[in-house]
Amino acid sequence: MNLTNQPIWKRPIYLALTALLGVILSFGLHAAIEMIYLTLADKNHWIVKWSAVIGDGLCALPAWLQISLPILGAIGGFLVGRVWWRWVYIKGRWRK
Repeated sequence: MNLTNQPIWKRPIYLALTALLGVILSFGLHAAIEMIYLTLADKNHWIVKWSAVIGDGLCALPAWLQISLPILGAIGGFLVGRVWWRWVYIKGRWRK
């Protein structure tokens, strides 16, 4: 299959969905990082500074990390989507 055989709307939707997948995975990574940090803080008796950057809930991670994780997830998902598009629709690796 070649890129010219694909409908014009298919690639932008594919890239948007892989970017959304990156954002969703970044929330899982956020939760994992925060759980590890809180476990270490509890074990070592560190003082945890809570902040509410996004929404009403409190988070133990710094504000820059809370904001950068979803942004990096979207960018990473978009870039992965470009690679997957080339593998699946241009090179046809899924058929091999």
